[in-house]
Amino acid sequence: MGVETSRDGKVFVIRLNRPHKRNAFDAAMTAGLDAALNEFDDDPSLWAAVLTGAGSGFSAGTDLSGGPGDPTPRGGNYGLVRRRRRKPLIAAVEGFAYGGGMELVLACDLLVAARTATFGLPESSRGVIATCGGLFRTHRALPLNVAKQLLLTGEPITAERAYSLGFVNEITNEGTALTAAIELAQRVCRNAPVSVQESLVALERVLGSDDDLAWQVTEQAIANTLSSQDTAEGVQAFLERREPQWSGR
Repeated sequence: MGVETSRDGKVFVIRLNRPHKRNAFDAAMTAGLDAALNEFDDDPSLWAAVLTGAGSGFSAGTDLSGGPGDPTPRGGNYGLVRRRRRKPLIAAVEGFAYGGGMELVLACDLLVAARTATFGLPESSRGVIATCGGLFRTHRALPLNVAKQLLLTGEPITAERAYSLGFVNEITNEGTALTAAIELAQRVCRNAPVSVQESLVALERVLGSDDDLAWQVTEQAIANTLSSQDTAEGVQAFLERREPQWSGR
């Protein structure tokens, strides 16, 4: 089962559960997360949700061996990154959140992370680019130069640094991020749900007012990158576990 759900009062817990593949997304996992989020969105008894990962990390993003499946009608890529939401979604991260996993975190509203967590966008080291919002959401959540560092070097940053920069809301000891995220969600649920939802919608309308242009720019960057020889080389090198030989073409 790629995605599991449970309830804790008004809090809905969604767990990515494909640890043998580093919680990387195939088509079934995209469909599973989309279904879980549809349930959360449509159930008036659920007021907040927590998204977490099973095993040693949150998610490594796309399963390069088979791809993540088609975008879903309500959620877009991974069933989440283009979803129009009214209820708060909190990411609880242990271990790594890389590539599409980082972009899932960027699509959430709040972030709780263990001290041992790391966040990265390694796409440039594989000859591809961040396709699911990372090109524009990273600089909204982090200082511009830090966003550039993540995108251009492909190197991760630690939870401690992310916390000091205001990206992580709460930092915890290893193994306790989910518990702390549920507690944070329960604190949110003490408040009037209409007030919470309208506040979230208002913020998103302002922050996302240029999203149409941002997605257009992203799609053009994807097209330019996919036409290069380096993309094929980067993916093949990753699958063969060797250093890529870039041509710059």
